[in-house]
Amino acid sequence: MVWMKGKRTTVFGLLLVGLWLVLGCQQPAGKSAETVQDEIIYHVFQRSFYDSNGDQHGDLRGLQSKLDYLQDLGVTSILMTPLYESVYYHNYYSSDFEKIDSSYGSKEDYMALIREIHRREMKLYMDMETQYVTEDHLWYKDSYGNPASPYSDYILYDDKEQLKPASIVFDIYDLKGYDGLVRKITTVNLLNKEVIAYNKKLFSYWLDPNQDGQFDDGVDGFRLDHMMDDLDNKGRLTNLFRDFWVPLIDTLKSINPDIHIMAEQADWGSYGIDYLTNAKVDWVFGFRIQQAIRSLDKAKVMAYADTTFRETPAGKNQLIFIENHDMTRFSTAVKQDKGKEKVGAALNLLLGGIPSIYYGQEIGMLGESYFMKYGIITDANEIPSREAFEWFKNKDSAGMPYWYRDSGPWWDSSNVKSNDGISVEEQAPDPTSLLSTYKQLIQLRKKYPVLIRGSYASYANDHNALVSFYRQDEDGKALVLINLSDATVDFTLPADSGKAKQVYLDGKAEKGDAASKTRLEAYGIQVWLLEEA
Repeated sequence: MVWMKGKRTTVFGLLLVGLWLVLGCQQPAGKSAETVQDEIIYHVFQRSFYDSNGDQHGDLRGLQSKLDYLQDLGVTSILMTPLYESVYYHNYYSSDFEKIDSSYGSKEDYMALIREIHRREMKLYMDMETQYVTEDHLWYKDSYGNPASPYSDYILYDDKEQLKPASIVFDIYDLKGYDGLVRKITTVNLLNKEVIAYNKKLFSYWLDPNQDGQFDDGVDGFRLDHMMDDLDNKGRLTNLFRDFWVPLIDTLKSINPDIHIMAEQADWGSYGIDYLTNAKVDWVFGFRIQQAIRSLDKAKVMAYADTTFRETPAGKNQLIFIENHDMTRFSTAVKQDKGKEKVGAALNLLLGGIPSIYYGQEIGMLGESYFMKYGIITDANEIPSREAFEWFKNKDSAGMPYWYRDSGPWWDSSNVKSNDGISVEEQAPDPTSLLSTYKQLIQLRKKYPVLIRGSYASYANDHNALVSFYRQDEDGKALVLINLSDATVDFTLPADSGKAKQVYLDGKAEKGDAASKTRLEAYGIQVWLLEEA
């Protein structure tokens, strides 16, 4: 791909009139609800989503063919895992950052996809990890054992002869693929000025490939995988926020100020606030909230939500999620308990921040992360949480992307089965299904914008398993109640809540009259609009 041609300098600073940025942005009093736009991200592992050409790999055309499904679900944005060329199925360790993996399709397929996404007024975010390369990459091949190479300082070596490339995270020097292929991996020198310039051009290209300043063919932002200030805590690449990430983000924002940069903080125990304050990142992932939701512990959920939203700076935001491509799926974690699956959906979508839904989460797909369970890293151990999306009742239907067919124990013990109730075909017609719950909650957000833009504030209660919180903005206030237990809970509405109208009750839209008391059944979910008395 020849694209490093000229540097575009046009700066676009005007926002479209009437278009309000998503979640967390404030709306002037008097503005109609219709001006509030929701953002709900669908995190897709595209190799496992839909196969359009029968080669068993999910691809770009397959993703485009399923945009109707995503819009019907109610999501507004798509986050893809990396597209660039790699010997690994997940594409995180690249052999060439400038080529689209051919199993996903062509550059033309990509352009058709992104233009169609934008025609539908949806957004596309691209996942990037340029911190590492494999032995197949030009920088590695040319510099290995060759100190005279122009790329000698592009990657890190542990010796002057350049025969010992530095390890990556967890002191890994090579990685065996699920297909048996072993490739060496090393760390890129992010402090090299040529590497910095290369990354600016690489990322900038995806913002406006044809450089016409229209952005209809450009991504709406990036996810920065495994982002760190001191890469892998080795003390070799330090102050990266200041010297690598901020210059990169400044460059990208000068091209399109409306993009959003999301960072996956490498420390999953972190609230990510330093990324928001020191690295010019817009959004980070709410890992502490995710962990609390998994515990189904009311005290943890409310405490971590309090801290997360209190510490998040104005104008920044948290991505609220319950599963992703690196962890055991939520339905596996809660042992397919239908009530727990639904309260997980409610917390994901109603707490605040920007919700992110991992593909298949909305139908209760299963899969266990061996890294989370055993702490063992291999290329294959995460396949169970990255399996083919279950579109059909019959698991062998056309379009199923079984790229991992007959390749090992992850295939022999696959979670994808026929007639198990975990498919779009089986759940779409059922108003009580998990898929229907996700649709109902997303529609509830759109109907009551306070659930999109309203600030979060916890409401203390005496029940051991009842999560209660307000969402409030200048135009309204809502009280959300979520019962995390299998026992019935009686609840007295706050005395100062004024006139309370129930607008959601366990999957149904309600228009209840003013009330002072309510009852939540096992794993019950209620939303009340509060009006001044």
